[in-house]
Amino acid sequence: MPVLRITTVGNSAGVVLPKEILSRLRVDKGDSLYVSEAPDGILLTPYNPETAEQMDRAEAIMRKHKDVLRRLAK
Repeated sequence: MPVLRITTVGNSAGVVLPKEILSRLRVDKGDSLYVSEAPDGILLTPYNPETAEQMDRAEAIMRKHKDVLRRLAK
């Protein structure tokens, strides 16, 4: 992995991500990245782990009650 340098962006600081890192993350300009702490440092991901967990729970509920949801959709 390349070394990234911190640069000034307005009144803030930022890091420019090279194309190879954007490609590995499967993101592009305008997409969101989420930052969380990990035991060995900082984790940068293209999805929010909390949202992913909520979606998993919602899908489980929808599978369990699919007949009711079909009737409600009519």
